[in-house]
Amino acid sequence: MTAVSSRAAAGAAGVAIVRIERLDLRLEPRPWAFAAERRADIDAHFAELRRAKPALWNGRVLMIHRFALAGAAIRAACLETDYASLLAWRDWNFPDPTVRNFFGAAVLRAADDAFLLAVMGAHTANAGQVYFFTGTPEPADVTGDVVDLDRSVLRELGEETGLTARDVAVEPGWHAVFAGQRIALMKSLRVDMPAAALRARIVTHLAGEAVPELADIRIVRGPADLDPRMPPFTTAFLEHQWR
Repeated sequence: MTAVSSRAAAGAAGVAIVRIERLDLRLEPRPWAFAAERRADIDAHFAELRRAKPALWNGRVLMIHRFALAGAAIRAACLETDYASLLAWRDWNFPDPTVRNFFGAAVLRAADDAFLLAVMGAHTANAGQVYFFTGTPEPADVTGDVVDLDRSVLRELGEETGLTARDVAVEPGWHAVFAGQRIALMKSLRVDMPAAALRARIVTHLAGEAVPELADIRIVRGPADLDPRMPPFTTAFLEHQWR
């Protein structure tokens, strides 16, 4: 993290933020020794999680196994694994430090400059947490060997809120938030609608879903709206924006 921190704006403790102009994310498959060696333990852990939250699904996801900052770009190589392995690695305090969990985040900002954040549903792996609309990239986000994070962000936003690319103005570039073994890649999206109206629209969409992933939508206008249920990458990014 030293090389990252030297170029980053200070955020919350242990978090660094870097402005990024371009992502070069490639699928470079390789075995993940942790997932293979701990397979039985991982499967048992996931079975226990599913007993409490039966809606958890063990899909395929991507993780970074090599990355570098090159000027204003991030270049990274990704491997494919299963969600159960990612959860076990996270829950067991990241026993393999050679990989990183990365994800795109749709930073939704209304016409009155308020941010809108998701409150995760009780049936999800991050129940009750409050953060931007995020999703771990999947094999479906890969074309050739290129991981298309722009497409991933808009897909997740659509699935969670009902908003489409026609509803948002996509700002160029990204902010990379480095928080331990997590890399949150924040994409700013503007919506030409006041925050209260935008929240009402998304809540209506959630009400029409059989099992919505989100429990609520939170409007955040300033430091007084920060919540201890926000993970460090969310709090650090918001504080960085307000500065």
